[in-house]
Amino acid sequence: MGVYLVSVAAQDWSQLGEDGHGDVAAALNTELERRGLPPYELRQVAGETPGRFEEKVSPSMDGFVALCRTRLTDAELSALLDWSVLVPFALEEEIVLPVGTAYSGEETVVAGAPRLLALTERLADAVELPLDAIPAGDNLTLSLWFLEGGAERTARARTGPWAEDRDAAFYVALYLRAAQYSIRHGCPMTYS
Repeated sequence: MGVYLVSVAAQDWSQLGEDGHGDVAAALNTELERRGLPPYELRQVAGETPGRFEEKVSPSMDGFVALCRTRLTDAELSALLDWSVLVPFALEEEIVLPVGTAYSGEETVVAGAPRLLALTERLADAVELPLDAIPAGDNLTLSLWFLEGGAERTARARTGPWAEDRDAAFYVALYLRAAQYSIRHGCPMTYS
């Protein structure tokens, strides 16, 4: 089992109850309206069935957090790590909703993917992450690349700071790919 970072499909975003995110979606739209912003409605485009983003959160985060502490402010570190739902549009600041989920306790913190993308791009530059060599695609592609030798083979040919702490590099790539996926497909991301 374990914890996974996953994309949320349109039917799951609007569904109430244990398997859905309807409570979070409704609370988010209420808060967006209160702030004078348009509601966020996730719609499946007819005839389009994008894949699903799913990556296992398994390596140690110690090196990643240490990297963040040297490269980001405390507020940026919080923005990068303290969210429980990532949405594909920009937010000036995180939104705290009084709705709990299985992984967020009694509140849900919503962050915007554009900010997460900007932060992870800075980290990727800092560690010279070879993004062109790191796969993006089907479920667990990134996790398997790091765990089953792809990262090790690439590190032999493309040395750099990223290769010195591959667990930290994994999280830089994970959050970067999640933000890119969220923006590209217009869908939220959450932990499952």
